[in-house]
Amino acid sequence: MKWRIWVCLIAFLMTGCNPGIQSGQSSIAKSEKERNVNPVVNADDLTALVDGNDEFGISLYKSLSKENTNIIFSPYSISVALAMAQAGARNQTLAQMNEVLHFTLLGETLHQTFNALQIILNSREQNNVNKTEKDFELDIVNAIWGEKTYTFMPEYLDLLSENYGAGIRLMDFINNTDGSRKEINQWVSDETEQKIKDLLAEGTITPQTRLVLTNAIYFKAEWMNQFEKDRTKPDNFTLLDGNVIQVSMMNQSGNFPYLQGDGFQAVSLPYKGDKLSMLVLLPDQGNFDQIRIELSADQFSSIVNNLQNTEVDLSMPKFTVESSFGLKDTLSEMGMPDAFEPGIADLSGMDGTKDLYISAVEHKAFIDVDENGTEAAAATSIIVGLTSMPVEVNKLKIDRPFIYFILDNESGSILFMGQMLDPNS
Repeated sequence: MKWRIWVCLIAFLMTGCNPGIQSGQSSIAKSEKERNVNPVVNADDLTALVDGNDEFGISLYKSLSKENTNIIFSPYSISVALAMAQAGARNQTLAQMNEVLHFTLLGETLHQTFNALQIILNSREQNNVNKTEKDFELDIVNAIWGEKTYTFMPEYLDLLSENYGAGIRLMDFINNTDGSRKEINQWVSDETEQKIKDLLAEGTITPQTRLVLTNAIYFKAEWMNQFEKDRTKPDNFTLLDGNVIQVSMMNQSGNFPYLQGDGFQAVSLPYKGDKLSMLVLLPDQGNFDQIRIELSADQFSSIVNNLQNTEVDLSMPKFTVESSFGLKDTLSEMGMPDAFEPGIADLSGMDGTKDLYISAVEHKAFIDVDENGTEAAAATSIIVGLTSMPVEVNKLKIDRPFIYFILDNESGSILFMGQMLDPNS
């Protein structure tokens, strides 16, 4: 099995305005602006964006992890989807979104830097010298779907086109509601190699839908150092409550970036090509809750920066996780309630009115880890309605709950994050 990640983010923007404002004349409402494929951005701005995205992801994890269950989600993709919505936010709604998402860059600089980061991540997919096959695949694409009778601000369309590479595909949400839903679902399925099917359930697209923002990430790779299947054996795994279960434990010895920290161990498992990796953070027995609660972006960065290549005798469970979250209440509690309040939300940068508000944010994800690598998929829906160390052999037995990150090594972007409490669940 090879390593795959699929992420799809969906944002629904709805309004109570009557149909017939402006008749669509074609299947695509394209801005005259083409995508800027060579954005010039300040290196400090790129660092600030990545740091902010990672900080948002860790803050979101700390809220989601309170459920004390296995979880997987994509902070990077959630940030991208909300950034496309943020581009239309104004006043207090904008300020709250920036605060929660840790967006420190202002105006078009933010979106230009998102564009640069996406181009950088896509460029990771390169052929090695003297090889005909790519070490891995990493593709990030965006698509936008809009009601054909609705008028959007030209400035908003320009910004999305230049920085997210998508014109609006005109849809008949009003008269062909379910057909529109199925068409978007098909796009999602195609972009995820049929791993995410029927993302939008019946009733999620309504005649009030005006805009759907979509982002998909596809990643496929193998471990740089694969586990030998004949070394996988049943072994003990201690749950948070102290109960011991039997799991399929993979085993190998090798040189890995490793850190023995205060109350935890950490190891980085590179994927083929050494451009992306999985970082596993293993709290000491009985220390999981403390590490989870105290985890911060600064601590994460410190762990990454202090890893040292070390001989490690590694044991790690095979596991599969599926997660589903409704993020509206979580994001509101984190500090952006206005975006979800009819009559208070200000998304006027999209259409020149204050008729829009976010009615729901849904996220789903899947990950499967085995001897060869990982297979994963994720999807998010944002529904908006109207107002309407030392050289020695270290033993690392991951036989208790742990936190894991999948990140781009050079930029530090966290693409996926989660916790594993019970490999058999």
